[in-house]
Amino acid sequence: MNVLNFINSFFSDSAHWKGYDGIPTRLSEHVGYSVMALAIAAAIGLPVGLLTGHTGRGGNALALIATAARALPSFGLLVLMFVILGLGLLPVMIPLVVLAIPPILVTTYEAMRSVDPSPVDAARGMGMHEARVLFQVELPVALPLILSGLRSAAIQIVSTATIAAYVSLGGLGRYIVDGLYQRNYEKVVGGATLTAVMALATLGLFWAVTRIAVSPGVRRSN
Repeated sequence: MNVLNFINSFFSDSAHWKGYDGIPTRLSEHVGYSVMALAIAAAIGLPVGLLTGHTGRGGNALALIATAARALPSFGLLVLMFVILGLGLLPVMIPLVVLAIPPILVTTYEAMRSVDPSPVDAARGMGMHEARVLFQVELPVALPLILSGLRSAAIQIVSTATIAAYVSLGGLGRYIVDGLYQRNYEKVVGGATLTAVMALATLGLFWAVTRIAVSPGVRRSN
């Protein structure tokens, strides 16, 4: 039985569309974990990246932190957090947030540093407050690259949030883990397919956000 037959069998089975183990339930759980992890990572990474990029200080420290965070294996960190904290959402959130912070942090910093200094100097010469320079001059120009960092982090989270199933939580990883345990490869392929589709949907969502949030002049110059 090939992969396409597995996919067809999984999605055509009405039992997979209802109940606590149905696709809508597992999909909503996965979206919930992903949105929560991305929101926490953005709340940490964006302010730090904006501030350090605006001031030009701390770039080496950011690179060191990002490199160290990327070297941490998400599954290994999950197991460690499970041993320390036990079952629950927190052991899942920690590795997902640690995974997402580096691309947000580094990309935001680089986006701010890549802004043409001429309009920034002109704004300061006009007496604009540093906060206005940051949010009204630098941020609109840096926004496309900042959104690309958020997009990269979101896709990594969506793809990795399947680890929640290893500590008895839900999400699309439930199909993969349960399918492997039961040797039900139809369920494994179905879960993997849903995760891939969700990652593609995330790409589409950020493309739409970029079209709406970024001014046409900035889009053309990038």
